[in-house]
Amino acid sequence: MFDKPIIGITMGDPASIGPEIAVKALLNKEVYDICKPILVGDADVFNDIIKRLHLDAKINPIQNVEEAKFEFGNIDVYDLQNVKMNKLVFGEVSAMAGNAAFGAVKKVIDLAMMGDIDATVTGPINKKSINEAGHHFAGHTEIYAHFTNTRKYAMLLVEDNLKVIHVSTHVSLRQACDLVKKDRILEVIELLYNGLISLGETNLKIGIAGLNPHAGDSGLFGTEDAEEILPAVQEALLRGYNVDGPIPPDTMFAKAATGAYGGVVAMYHDQGHIPFKLSGFQWDAEKKQMASVKGVNITLGLPIIRTSVDHGTAFEIAGKGIASADAMLLAIESAVQLSRYRKQIIV
Repeated sequence: MFDKPIIGITMGDPASIGPEIAVKALLNKEVYDICKPILVGDADVFNDIIKRLHLDAKINPIQNVEEAKFEFGNIDVYDLQNVKMNKLVFGEVSAMAGNAAFGAVKKVIDLAMMGDIDATVTGPINKKSINEAGHHFAGHTEIYAHFTNTRKYAMLLVEDNLKVIHVSTHVSLRQACDLVKKDRILEVIELLYNGLISLGETNLKIGIAGLNPHAGDSGLFGTEDAEEILPAVQEALLRGYNVDGPIPPDTMFAKAATGAYGGVVAMYHDQGHIPFKLSGFQWDAEKKQMASVKGVNITLGLPIIRTSVDHGTAFEIAGKGIASADAMLLAIESAVQLSRYRKQIIV
C-alpha cells in the first residue's frame, strides 16, 4: 500500500471550461479516496464558478502545499492571483487569461520539480491567449519540455484500448513528413514501451503506422515508409521490442481499437488524434454538443508526471455548466497510476 499521492491540477484558461471541469472532478469523493488533489490557479476564478453553477463546494486558498487540508467538499487552491475578475470574459481570447493559464502551468511544474507534489494534471489552455501574453510555446508539451530541460519526449494519448504515441505533434503537415526519421521513430518506440509498463499494460506489442497511403505501397506513393519507418522497425526488433509495421493506418487503428496492440505509433498529429477522438468523444446531435469527452494526454520522457485532458478550451460552452469532467477524472486516475508506479520502482 502507498500513501495517497499529492496531485497538482491546473485550472487551464480561466475563460474556458477548465475551472469548471476541475471543480466538477473534485466533487467526486472517489478522487479523494485515491489522491490528495490541489487546484493551481486563482481562487477567485474557482469561487466564481462555484457560485455561478450553484455547486456544493468551498474553496480553501493556500500559498504553499503544507496549508492544504485535502478535505472533500473543501477544495484546496494554490492561489496565484493572476486574474482580474472584472476583466474576465468567458470564451474570450485575452493576454490576461493566457498569462494566468501559463502561470498555473509554470507553478505546477515547479512544485513537481521540487518534490512538493507527486504528479501534475493540466486543464485546457488556449494557445493564442498564451502567445498573446508573451509566452511563445506551441502547447503544454513544449512548455513542460522547456522547463524540465527535456529533449526526448512525446505525446501519448490513452482511451480504453487505444494508446497512441506521436512522432511529431504541433508542426505543419509538410514539416511533419520531414520529421519521420528512423532515429526519432526508435526514440518514441522506447518511450511508448516504458509508458505502457508504467501504466500497467501487459500487452506490449506495438503497431507502427505508415506515413503514406497504403504505407507507401512499395514506393508507389512515397519512399519514407521503406527508407525510414521500415529500418526503424527492423532495428527495434533487433533490440527486443515486439513491433509490427509499417502498417497502413486505416488498418492498424481498426485493429488497435480491439486491443490487438498494447500501443501504436502515429507519424503525425492528426493521424493519431482522429481515431483517438472517434473512440473517446461522443457528440449529441440533438443538443449539438459533446455528451461525453474521454481521453488522457500523457507526456512521456519527462522527469515529472504530466497527464492532461485531451480536449480544448470549449469557449463556446464556458460558464454554462454543461462541460463534461470525464476526461479530467481519467487524467487524475492516470496520474495516480503513474505516481504509484514511479514510487514502486524508486523503492
